[in-house]
Amino acid sequence: MDPIMTTLIQSFQSYWWCWLLTPVIAYLLGSVNPAVIVTKIATKGKKDIREMGSGNAGFTNVLRSVGKTPAIITIVSDALKCVIAVLIGGWLFSFIPVSHDFWGYSEMTVNCGKYLAGIFCIIGHCFPLYFHFKGGKGVVSAAALMLTEDWRVFLLVLGTFLLLFIITKIISVGSIAGAVLYGPYTFLATFVFDRIPYSDHLVLSYVLISSFSALILGIFVTINHRENIKRLIRGEEKKITAKK
Repeated sequence: MDPIMTTLIQSFQSYWWCWLLTPVIAYLLGSVNPAVIVTKIATKGKKDIREMGSGNAGFTNVLRSVGKTPAIITIVSDALKCVIAVLIGGWLFSFIPVSHDFWGYSEMTVNCGKYLAGIFCIIGHCFPLYFHFKGGKGVVSAAALMLTEDWRVFLLVLGTFLLLFIITKIISVGSIAGAVLYGPYTFLATFVFDRIPYSDHLVLSYVLISSFSALILGIFVTINHRENIKRLIRGEEKKITAKK
């Protein structure tokens, strides 16, 4: 068994608190939903973003239903909370010792903690504890995870999103495509660009863990867009417009 898998399995006993604290903290941070908070502040507590427009507690609905400034605050806050959660997850997993630490094995273990934190932060965003488990779709938080974890994957997904948005002017098209391709892009970055040229440096388990985590997140975000997919099929999905 390679050193990363050995380290992670052994850590369940001595460093169980890393595996417990990382998802709990990430979920609680993810449950802070800026779209709901900002909308209540902007409307002086009179409206709930989940009862406006599409009913989604996210950036796009805030932009359409409340305005540009609240939307900017929402998207920045959504990204920031995931970045904080991911950094905390990586920091907690940095306490897990790696035997024969060379070729960046400690960094790979830390990145596993980042993925774990990112997954639970996005779950918290979509099912927030503080707001009756009704939140957003996790697109911005997922993008923040990508940027924090692997800038190459982030650029690939961002490029896909922008290209499709420019063509269609529909945010959900780019969001869904980015979510679907998150797993394949992660595999491309870690296996084709890292594992093949540096096979002695990068263990296969890290490629598999990273790709699987990205795949699960991509599927999760795609499922959250099921109503958008139905509207796209019917030709009813709205193009982006902002409330002035």
